[in-house]
Amino acid sequence: MAGYDRAVLLDNSAWARVLLGRLPRHRLALWREAVAADEVYTCPPFELEALYSARDERSYDELELELGGLRLASADDQTWFMAQRAQRELSRAPGVSHRVKPIDLLIATIAAQHSLAVLHYDADFDVIAQHSSLDFGSLWIAERGSMS
Repeated sequence: MAGYDRAVLLDNSAWARVLLGRLPRHRLALWREAVAADEVYTCPPFELEALYSARDERSYDELELELGGLRLASADDQTWFMAQRAQRELSRAPGVSHRVKPIDLLIATIAAQHSLAVLHYDADFDVIAQHSSLDFGSLWIAERGSMS
């Protein structure tokens, strides 16, 4: 392994910063190393969210082709059950809102199912990791608060 030294599941919050060129040079180098080392995975919920940003059929096809070059972590019937259980656990945690984005819950669940870390720029993943039984790594693509 190179890049992040572990397999990571991509979240749209990280992907958007890569696409918009917002990563500091050293973080962009890590990203590129991780992609070259085949460490970066996508999953169906991420792809649905990422492809939503396509402006037209041509950009959709281009983006779909680009994402198709990354590894895919699948979802199954258990994914839905586990995500809902995590949401319930968050609702029971004192001082924590269960209202994290459903896509984030699904991505965290798929990461847990495949023993992946989630590569993101979104505090929801820290909340999910700390206050649910989902076992996944929360990896910020850049230091929290360092980008918009």
